[in-house]
Amino acid sequence: MAKAELMDYDKALELFEPVLGFEVHVELNTKTKMFCGCANEFGSGANTNTCPTCLGLPGGLPQVNEKAIESSIRLGLALECQIAESSRFARKNYFYPDTAKNFQTSQYDEPIAFDGRVTIELESGREITVEIERAHMEEDAGKLTHVGGATGRIQGADYSLVDYNRGGVPLVEIVTKMIEGAESDAPEIGRTYVRAIRDIVKGLGVSNARMEEGNVRCDANVSLRPRGSSTLGTRTETKNVNSLRSVERAVRYEIQRQAAILAAGGVIIQETRHWHEDTGTTSAGRPKSDADDYRYFPEPDLVPVAPAREWVEELRGTLPEQPALRRKRLTADWGFTALEFQDVANADLLDEVEATIAAGATPAAARKWWTGEIARLANAQGVPAGSLVSPAHVAEVAKLVDAGTLTDRLARQVLEGVIAGEGSPQEVVDARGLAVVSDDGALIAAIDEALQAQPDVLAKIRDGKVQAAGAVIGAVMKAMRGQADAARVRELVLERAGSAE
Repeated sequence: MAKAELMDYDKALELFEPVLGFEVHVELNTKTKMFCGCANEFGSGANTNTCPTCLGLPGGLPQVNEKAIESSIRLGLALECQIAESSRFARKNYFYPDTAKNFQTSQYDEPIAFDGRVTIELESGREITVEIERAHMEEDAGKLTHVGGATGRIQGADYSLVDYNRGGVPLVEIVTKMIEGAESDAPEIGRTYVRAIRDIVKGLGVSNARMEEGNVRCDANVSLRPRGSSTLGTRTETKNVNSLRSVERAVRYEIQRQAAILAAGGVIIQETRHWHEDTGTTSAGRPKSDADDYRYFPEPDLVPVAPAREWVEELRGTLPEQPALRRKRLTADWGFTALEFQDVANADLLDEVEATIAAGATPAAARKWWTGEIARLANAQGVPAGSLVSPAHVAEVAKLVDAGTLTDRLARQVLEGVIAGEGSPQEVVDARGLAVVSDDGALIAAIDEALQAQPDVLAKIRDGKVQAAGAVIGAVMKAMRGQADAARVRELVLERAGSAE
């Protein structure tokens, strides 16, 4: 694949105005699929969650998942959308190996939710309202695995395997209206908007919202308009970007790539593009089809969805606090700076930190342990931090540190033991013998031994060079296997050095 020419980002913005649009696909966490009774489970053996209906075999007739309808309405309400009095499913016709029926059951001109908005706040404090055109229900496609080749994509692969487990999983696709006026904030707007959608669906409990598992995926549309022109440029659609950082990088890359082509007199092809996480680049996919190419027509085997207005209002009453309002409340309650709060939010640890504080930890301690040691261990294992340890156990570790039973170093060992399944923090402390040595007699014995072993250090301390005590403190901490309070050891070292004969 030839390397694309890129224009300097600031230069690109001098010449062109970026216009954005995002399509975010949210997998719902219902127990079964959208139109059949197959299990909606991630990680099952290939092609084990399938049936004649989701495989499109003769005689298989769809039946709408009521829970998926409920979740879709709640999501639409959280996006401040209008909920349609009647909406209809349609057949979106196209052939691709991961769509066994050769069509996708989706919604077209009659979506369940429309005309909404989401307000996001950038790191600069700038607020932007992103207008939502529609949020419609559909089913997911299967998953292709391309075997052979260097990239893991179909180009250069020896063959492809298809797993239809995901085929038929309920989705809500959230489509924005055009976002103009983004200017240099365009990449950050993409990241912040997708994070807002993820936070909303997670707060509603309608999706597991794990981007690494494809529960939330973004198609990023980018076009450039020459400065001073009212004519929209040709857009590209970078498909299935599945991390917040990648959304930001993909938008920036497309702005730089398209600007270089246009400045050289070239034209932008309306197409889908693939995002390559390893190189931070996009590559051409297929020409982008318009709606007419899909030959939409009403799904003949499904009746329109007409939710009672009373039910819609009941569901409105179940909505949780809006993520933006929650962020402001928690920032104030916890006393965090904007940067400290952003660290927690960017790590997707708001729920864990909030629960840890509720279990008795201070906000500072909860933030330190989740964004520090636990995040490090989670990254090393490639798993979400929240899957390693419970907030209650983190709060217990923080309390043991506050009580002087553990030092930070010992607390890290305790966390490792808890994560390894050795029991609660107190059980790990007892089993491993990790509690801080609080017996001054044992500390004094170790200090006297270290002072006798380092007479030159003792002389320096007596001469007033108290910084020399560090060598003795280090020796004592080593002798005590880290199970001593360094501050207390320092006090005793200076005391013993001053009284030594």
